[in-house]
Amino acid sequence: MLSGPPPSADERRLLRLFKGLAPSDRETLLAFAAFLAQRPGSGAGEPAPREPLPLPRPATETVVGAIKRLSRTYEMLDRGPLLNETSGLMSAHVLQGRPAAEVIDELEALFARHYQAYRTKQDLEGKPIQP
Repeated sequence: MLSGPPPSADERRLLRLFKGLAPSDRETLLAFAAFLAQRPGSGAGEPAPREPLPLPRPATETVVGAIKRLSRTYEMLDRGPLLNETSGLMSAHVLQGRPAAEVIDELEALFARHYQAYRTKQDLEGKPIQP
């Protein structure tokens, strides 16, 4: 049986925290981790500019579902600049009880605002946007 290197202190801590969560909170953590993992790598070249892929908003969408949908819609965006505001909105929903629909509206506006900044940057650099 092959085994990899022993888990780091961070990995052990994350696993311990994960095991202590309720199933719904585990799903939230996994969705947020997936969101973070979508950030482009530091060594990767800048992808060609693209248009968003509009996906319909389900009538009973969750905040986690909205983050996933918007991440797919705006896959060209760097997740780093979105991280702070997205996590703040997620926290407002989970910890402060803000209604999901209200938070999702703000998430949609946030992603659209970041897309407009992306487009402006591409226009200034003279890069054509690909469909």
